[in-house]
Amino acid sequence: MELRQLRYFVTVVEEANFTRAAARLHLAQPGLSAQIKQLERELGQPLLDRSGRSVTPTTAGAAVLPHARAALAAAERVRDTVDEFTGLMRGHIRLATISGVAMGEFDLATVLAGFHTDHPQVEITLTETNSDDMLEELNRGALDIALIGLTGAELDPRLGLDVVLETGVVAALPADHPDRERITLAELRDQRLICLTRGTGLRGLLERHCAAAGFVPDVAFEAAAPPLLLRLAARGLGVAVVPTLSAQEAAAFGVRTVPIVEPELRGRLALAWRTDRLTAPAAKVLLGQLRIALTRQKAVLSAALE
Repeated sequence: MELRQLRYFVTVVEEANFTRAAARLHLAQPGLSAQIKQLERELGQPLLDRSGRSVTPTTAGAAVLPHARAALAAAERVRDTVDEFTGLMRGHIRLATISGVAMGEFDLATVLAGFHTDHPQVEITLTETNSDDMLEELNRGALDIALIGLTGAELDPRLGLDVVLETGVVAALPADHPDRERITLAELRDQRLICLTRGTGLRGLLERHCAAAGFVPDVAFEAAAPPLLLRLAARGLGVAVVPTLSAQEAAAFGVRTVPIVEPELRGRLALAWRTDRLTAPAAKVLLGQLRIALTRQKAVLSAALE
């Protein structure tokens, strides 16, 4: 029995599918299947039930699973202890972020480049996607750290969260729109809205509040990042629902913004990770550096909006 075989077994259970497990492990599926069968022959019991649409652990597999995870965790702790002792960090960190966040004062490329310079033996991968997808990938172990937008919905208790930015949510109107000081959530019922795509924190926040008010928002246009939303609003195509802007930013896009009230909407951006999986020193160091960079952005943003 080898540790890699235990890792393969645990991954297949988590993915409930050989194809997805092979992709996650960067292996060919026949090779993965052969290793699992070899482990089963050595133990003298089938560990996986392959008869259904999803692969599930057998009774023996379910009994073995916690011990396999414990063995892998122990091996990882041994490796981490040696790495910390020698000052060496290695491994692979999988990072994801919402679209458009690596703009302005938050220079994600510089953070990652600095980390790579300090720790060249650590491999980093980065993807941009929506918050719902990131939460799913965190829960199944396909991501280590994610920068997500929160909707206010209850999250998996195994997730660690660090809210790094909180901002108001406003309605963006054409710059020549008749003056008004605010717009209520109820007034959005009859408006054509321009909003971020489904799965994003801001879209989820809007939909949750609209549902509580008894209506479904009429989202006529959607995009992955706020700049396009603002350009559409400037052309009079609808009311854009976006995070708070400074007066200078709004003017640059040809819009004016008013707060959404009754209730006031607040968007939150958070770093998220699985508390039961983020154990490698490299991932902890990168998480700390991301916190520092985002805290600096928060200070700059707050000053700009005062």
